Amino acid sequence: MGNLAITSSIDQVRPDSKGDSKEMYLKKPLWSEAVKRTASPSADESNQTSPAMVVEDLVSFLTDQRVYREVTLALRTGIRDVRAEFSFLRVRGLRNLLKFLRTVSESDSTIQMFTQSQTVPELQVVPVLFRHSLKDSEEDSVASLDHIFSVEPMKINSPSTDAEVALALRVLEGCCLLHRESTILAHRQKAIPVLMNILSNRGVAEQDACLDALISIMLDSSANQMDFESCNGIEEVTDLIRDKQKDENLRLKCGEFLLLLIGQVNGRDKSPMATVHDDLRQLLGEKSASLIWAASQFGSTLDPEQRLTALHIQARRVLESIDMY
Repeated sequence: MGNLAITSSIDQVRPDSKGDSKEMYLKKPLWSEAVKRTASPSADESNQTSPAMVVEDLVSFLTDQRVYREVTLALRTGIRDVRAEFSFLRVRGLRNLLKFLRTVSESDSTIQMFTQSQTVPELQVVPVLFRHSLKDSEEDSVASLDHIFSVEPMKINSPSTDAEVALALRVLEGCCLLHRESTILAHRQKAIPVLMNILSNRGVAEQDACLDALISIMLDSSANQMDFESCNGIEEVTDLIRDKQKDENLRLKCGEFLLLLIGQVNGRDKSPMATVHDDLRQLLGEKSASLIWAASQFGSTLDPEQRLTALHIQARRVLESIDMY
């Protein structure tokens, strides 16, 4: 499931072309290419360190330093906006973080730099998402009226809009796919209960993004899988897919989620979700559960694009089997 989940989900981490103009472009300086051309060692120099090779190493080092500065600047700017009091500023920050993640995903070297940046507490993205954009609005409810009689003004944050929640879920998904330790950060923020609440109470756009985010944070994460099991996550998803009044695309997304989830736990008797097959039999019936089990084994020899197509086709078959019985 790992490769398939990454292939199917990382495409969601794409910037809105109408988004804010603050975007991180990792452009190569013109002089670096010129130095590389002149620094190519000849056959006679291949066995010794030439001055040109020293210069090339220096150029490479300076380029890496420049890119890392851009990475940290993009993170600081995005995180600053996500911490803002007003939703429109948080949305701007989330869009910029999505653009940043899209840029980072294009290169192994920038992925490594992003991974390195997430060891610095003030640059960690996931905790900020849960403290601001993904927190329950009830947490901001006024518990007392003491602030009326105090000198200090009360700080009020505008509640998260639907667009903000959907963007925050996409950012969460991208962080977990690019940086596996982000799943640990998500677990510390009690991510699964928060996401299950969004899946139960939000609109279609947020539910769609929530299913992708759930897959990304449970990928090879026993702790998050255990939380999903304790929150009766399978029951929540099967309730959505069985409800014919729900949006069809959302039901198809639920089918894809089940296929990816079964593919993740398949053959792992010690998995926290080892009983998921029995749960599906009870919730969807023997025939639909067997179809999901068989369909989840597809695509191991296909290229990423073919696997996505196969995933959509199999999810459609799962939905048709559920509607039939």
